[in-house]
Amino acid sequence: MNSVVKRDSGRQGKMKNFWKRCRDSKFLLLFLLPAVIWYVIFCYTPMYGLVIAFKDYTISEGILGSKWVGLKYFNKMFNSPDFLNVLRNTLVISGLKMIFVYTSGLALALIFNEVRIKSLKSLYQDISTIPKFLSWVIIGSFMTQILSPSTGIVNAIIKLCGGESIYFLANPKWFVFTLIISDMWQSAGWNAIIYTSAIAVIDVALYEAAVIDGASRWSRMWHITLPGIIPVVIVMMIMNVGSILNAGFDQIFNLYNPAVYSVGDIIDTYVYRQGIGSLNYSYSTAVGLFKNVVGLILVMGCNKIAQKFQQVGFW
Repeated sequence: MNSVVKRDSGRQGKMKNFWKRCRDSKFLLLFLLPAVIWYVIFCYTPMYGLVIAFKDYTISEGILGSKWVGLKYFNKMFNSPDFLNVLRNTLVISGLKMIFVYTSGLALALIFNEVRIKSLKSLYQDISTIPKFLSWVIIGSFMTQILSPSTGIVNAIIKLCGGESIYFLANPKWFVFTLIISDMWQSAGWNAIIYTSAIAVIDVALYEAAVIDGASRWSRMWHITLPGIIPVVIVMMIMNVGSILNAGFDQIFNLYNPAVYSVGDIIDTYVYRQGIGSLNYSYSTAVGLFKNVVGLILVMGCNKIAQKFQQVGFW
């Protein structure tokens, strides 16, 4: 009985403390209000439309008037060879991006940290982050030009070396490789900013002590820098795991074509083609709902594991 009373009083104390902090920060929360309203209107309110996944939706009858069919479209999804191929492509592309794209940002931040001339370091950082501000429409056009089998500079170099032209964007053997390289070029500099900020707060005294002890640059990087940014790396990993089924719609949509559907078609492009292209609204909604539920489960699971082993997480 006493334990229940203590638990209730503890909860009441936490709630009072929470509301007190809200009152103290009311002006800061006021600045946050526009963002909250935006999310409510454009992210949470449309979630009502998810009920379409459980109905045989038609535009003429609307959401409420459409016939309820339960898990019909989920059964169709799991029994569809096209969806299974799309799921495999999504996992493969996302997995390769987690290995190469996100770690390239970490590697770039470690390299920047070793540049001692500040003006040169700032120049490198600025140049590496510029691609992030370009849309995939622009990057896609750029990639199409430089990878063209007839006029592209890449194939011109291959021919000079005695090789044959490669149609990178229409060859299933090369398409995924092209996706990874182009994403690394676009994202590495931007991802490096986060890790560079984490490195900046590491105590300089640790590096000075290591230099006095005769530690090399590699030793200081391995034993001081990397352990010092582990919490940030874990948080980034949780975010990336949660989006493992988001293989990059903008990028793939602007680069792929029917010739590479077998390796380049992912869940998001599949949903787009089924929903917008074929007007299969219920089926595309079911696929999208499946993707988001899996993402939520992965985020919660990865967060739990991170808390257990490193005591770091989102909540």
